[in-house]
Amino acid sequence: MFDLSPHHRKIQELARAVAAQVEDIADEADSFVRVHPGVAAALRDSGLTRYVVPAAYGGEDEILDPLSIAVVREALMYSSAHLDSLFGMQGVGSYSLAVGGAEELKRDWLPRVARLEAIAGLALTEPDVGSDLRGVTTTVESRPGGVRVNGRKSFITNGGAADFYCVLGREGEGYSMVLVPADAPGLTVRPGADLIAPHILGELHFDDVHVPEGNRLGVPGKAFSLMLQTLAVFRVTVAGSAVGLAQAALDVALRHATTREQFGRPLIGLGAVSQNLALSWVEVESARAVTYRAASLARRDPLGHLDYSSIAKVSATEAAGRVVDRSMQAMGRFGLVRGSKIERLYRNARPLRVYEGATEVLLDSLARRLAKGAS
Repeated sequence: MFDLSPHHRKIQELARAVAAQVEDIADEADSFVRVHPGVAAALRDSGLTRYVVPAAYGGEDEILDPLSIAVVREALMYSSAHLDSLFGMQGVGSYSLAVGGAEELKRDWLPRVARLEAIAGLALTEPDVGSDLRGVTTTVESRPGGVRVNGRKSFITNGGAADFYCVLGREGEGYSMVLVPADAPGLTVRPGADLIAPHILGELHFDDVHVPEGNRLGVPGKAFSLMLQTLAVFRVTVAGSAVGLAQAALDVALRHATTREQFGRPLIGLGAVSQNLALSWVEVESARAVTYRAASLARRDPLGHLDYSSIAKVSATEAAGRVVDRSMQAMGRFGLVRGSKIERLYRNARPLRVYEGATEVLLDSLARRLAKGAS
């Protein structure tokens, strides 16, 4: 069984304290499609966002530690998906800048990201492009005096709230990334789709957007690997979020089952209920162990251990879906009440199996790797 070090335990305690601080406003925050000021203030005051920025630019660790980030996301998601997303996206949105940006660009933006004074965004998906990111049609071109970006990005987390976006586009036969400030002329942001689990989401339109050549991220035409590095570091942290949500659902159901009486005894005394909760406990602990191990491996070599990050993501998010469903069933009609925590958890669990690698896409990739290893 993988266990946390004293260092990671301290990080966990801090994150749990922040999560507890926003518990009373979590239901309100999780209905927001803009940044909730109370949640943002609690996260900003905690200093937790330092863990998603390198120490050289105001962060906590010299090299980002996926295990620290996963532990934080587990604790934050226990209380609020909005809190978890605000924390996680500071890293997801700024990682390609931290790895591939020019020194001046990093010193301009990253300290503000670490202090949550600037909100980060990552613009990958498009109306017709989801998991197959090699199909992006947004273009990046060198022009006199800088870089021109044209195209459209959709389902962009923090769209409309971010202060900058790290944008993936085609450049010739390759792929490039560029940082586009939110106030760049030619960039228009419109509200995104209305999801079953409310989320800060936007549609980005780039109409001859010009930025300096120094806003490039990575090597022109060869930045696809930079995007993959982002996924390699942060995909496993989504598994941490899923573990936190699953634990919250199990705890809600357990409290109900031990205090609600039916047929002259607590619900926990009914075999079907108790066994389902026990099975959920097994799945939560199994997913946590896999997540912690995969996150630990990702720190040493994110791309080299991407398979394990994908395994953790599939394992934890699929488990979260089953656990929250069983938990709602254990609560009977009380689990169906709109506005209850279990109902909110039920809705928040569903997107986990889609973003940063849908289960089917990850399994297909893992199957190819498995076949290659067996051949």
